[in-house]
Amino acid sequence: MPLEKRWIVAPKTPPDHLAKYREMSPIVAQVLYNRGLTDPADAYRFLHADDLSSGSLLTLKGKRPSIDRALARIRQAIRANEQIIVYGDFDADGVTSTALLVEALKALGARVAPYIPHRVDEGYGVNNEALLKLARAGVKLVITVDCGIRSVDEVEEGRALGLDIIVTDHHSLGPELPKAYAVINPKCDDAQYTEDMLAGVGVAYRLAEALFTIAGAGQPKNANGRPLTPDDFLDLVAIGTVADLAPLNRLENRMLVKRGLKVMNETKRAGLRALAEVAQLKMGSIDAGSIGFGIGPRINAAGRLDNAMLAYELLATTDPNKAGQLAVRLQTLNLQRQELTRAAQDMIREKIEDPEGMPLIFAGDRGFQPGIVGLVAGRLTEEFYRPAVVMEEGDTESRASCRSIPQFDITHALDQCATLLVRHGGHAQAAGFTILNENIPEFRDKLIALARNALRGQDLLPTLEIDMEVEAADISLDLALELRQLEPTGHMNPTPTLVTRNLRVQDWRTVGQKDQHLKLRLGRPGLGQLDAIGFNLADNWNAKNGDYVDVAYQLEINEWNGNTTAQLRLLDVKRTGSW
Repeated sequence: MPLEKRWIVAPKTPPDHLAKYREMSPIVAQVLYNRGLTDPADAYRFLHADDLSSGSLLTLKGKRPSIDRALARIRQAIRANEQIIVYGDFDADGVTSTALLVEALKALGARVAPYIPHRVDEGYGVNNEALLKLARAGVKLVITVDCGIRSVDEVEEGRALGLDIIVTDHHSLGPELPKAYAVINPKCDDAQYTEDMLAGVGVAYRLAEALFTIAGAGQPKNANGRPLTPDDFLDLVAIGTVADLAPLNRLENRMLVKRGLKVMNETKRAGLRALAEVAQLKMGSIDAGSIGFGIGPRINAAGRLDNAMLAYELLATTDPNKAGQLAVRLQTLNLQRQELTRAAQDMIREKIEDPEGMPLIFAGDRGFQPGIVGLVAGRLTEEFYRPAVVMEEGDTESRASCRSIPQFDITHALDQCATLLVRHGGHAQAAGFTILNENIPEFRDKLIALARNALRGQDLLPTLEIDMEVEAADISLDLALELRQLEPTGHMNPTPTLVTRNLRVQDWRTVGQKDQHLKLRLGRPGLGQLDAIGFNLADNWNAKNGDYVDVAYQLEINEWNGNTTAQLRLLDVKRTGSW
């Protein structure tokens, strides 16, 4: 039985303040206020702005010499026909970053190739064996994307091998920056960049944009000789930004994704069209949710269970036949990923004896696939509302992924255990590490103790944050259409969650292959009925026809048989008066 969620409704904003929000209803104004847009002018700009120019790397000249060094070194390599390697990561952000920068450099006349490490054979990030191989092949310039900011020792090794390494990354900084030829990360203290929460692909995009600007109009061309502009890369930017959970309450990320979705729905990339087809997505109707649940997982599946270069090749190919074959391969890998994730989650769940008394879930197994441990950790954190560490155990060392809850900064905790780890890094609620097996018992005890101290006395129940209460009479197709203005929604700009009380259950049934979904028809006094669907909510259901319920939901538009109506996508249901 899933844990009962605690509903937290955001405080009401005074009506006289909401009245200052231009050209929007009080409901949309309240949602924007909840997102931190407490100034009506900022809210209006957030809703309607479409300007990407404020984030140009070229505005940093004189403030961040590393930017100038990077641009000059890349241009020097292009003029000298040096072999350039774009060194990426194996997730969707890393793959899109790699594809973007390789395509951009090729358009500028560079001799460039991608390198994405194999998750099992090489692990995350820059590794010494790869740098040695590249140096022996005559490579002189390596540009990292979506990785490298914590690769202090590896960059030093690369320098000793004669490599110039330009690090572009967006991850949290470690205690020491790598002594690379140049470092481009918006989180650097002296960067003074407009947005410190870009995804890795956002940083790669800004670097490509700067190179294109310096090159001048008309010079960059694709393989077919067609002139390219930075806008041509925005479909890749949208995928990486959404898939990597970059915050979409930040204006620059929002604009990158908003414009990227437009490019994506008109994309000429054979790979994206083939991937949309296997994911059963309709070109022209792809939104941020389509990326989060359709495109992103299939790109990630390549690096999780096989080789991320499959996904890179899909994004890079211009051959529709090859694109179709690669898309089918990614679809197969994604189905395998889903099954392996379920099996591992079930195995760990069965071994948990006291879910309420544990401060942190710590599990490992030699049979776990390294590509699914992060997904399993995320599922466990969602199910038990506890930080989770899931480890793929090796012969002498093991690799793990961590997921956490807002009350516990997992990367900060790993920092406190750094002497026991080979390497680690990540964000507040998602991280990873490598550890020698001999250190696992001490590390586990220390991490659990840190979690216990941090979470002591806290009510660890999952919460459902609700934007506002809406009267039944206000639910309409017009409201659903207006709420669409908040797109693209995602991390830190979630689809608005509303609550409506005292709706009468007119009819209910379970649907799905395992009857796991809940379909309701809800009555409103003196008004028409409402259709509602609750995915994976059947186990929570304990009402009957005629009962009154309060529902937490997202208002969506349902198109069926030529009819367009408002529909409630249920997130939770409680008996009226029970909360």
